[in-house]
Amino acid sequence: MSKVDSATPEKHFDRIRSFVLRAGRTTAGQQRAIEDLGPQFLISFKEAPLDLVGAFGGSTKPKILEIGFGMGETTAKIAALRSDDDFLGIEVHPPGVGALLKLIGENQLTNIRVIRHDAVEVLERMIAPNSLDGIHIYFADPWHKKRHHKRRLIQAEFVRLLVSRLKPGAYLHLATDWHNYAEQMLLVLNAEPTLQNTSNDLVKIETFDVSDIARADEVRNEFKPTLVQLTAQHAGYVQRPAYRPVTKFENRGIKLGHGVWDLVYKKNEVNQK
Repeated sequence: MSKVDSATPEKHFDRIRSFVLRAGRTTAGQQRAIEDLGPQFLISFKEAPLDLVGAFGGSTKPKILEIGFGMGETTAKIAALRSDDDFLGIEVHPPGVGALLKLIGENQLTNIRVIRHDAVEVLERMIAPNSLDGIHIYFADPWHKKRHHKRRLIQAEFVRLLVSRLKPGAYLHLATDWHNYAEQMLLVLNAEPTLQNTSNDLVKIETFDVSDIARADEVRNEFKPTLVQLTAQHAGYVQRPAYRPVTKFENRGIKLGHGVWDLVYKKNEVNQK
């Protein structure tokens, strides 16, 4: 069980990870950034609650967690724009960690800290309940093939873990460029009673059909829509918040006609146990 919150189940997360193992070479500049700036900005994974104020040198600014920051371009830009917030980024791949540290040095950023570890375990072990002011999850692996959907990060149980770490009134912001994953996120998050969708738009589900509904004899260890969800209208997506920059990769997709979906939720003000 989690040493941060003994009520958090772990068994489900034995197969869900916040990352995909991939090849990648750390450049000389990235490695130099890890060596030079790592001692100041890298936080080691520990099986104990993290003192968020102490980790940021005594700063009491709001604390925002970003899961899977890739090469750190977005994280660095948001941190520069939102200097009144502190950002804790989680990424497992050394090139990405080195790239973000390099950006920290080049832009003289002081409000970022980095943990190189699986975000699920960081949330379970190091992040205390009701301690975060926001969580960002941008362009998580969509696992395009239907047989791989069980590997998607945004499942109901993981969302409950995320929400448990948010303060009442804090926000959760997700973005994806894969429509089917956007709809899964929407249905999973809309079904979480401790979250409120901030969108005023109503949408219908387009990328799931009756063949995706769970069978009566099927063990539900991943998201499956219900018939009611397929036929109902749902609180939908929001315009991209001004603080989230458009990345080069995202901009290329937009020019090719690909969609991007942003979802922003707030945790209910009433403290959830």
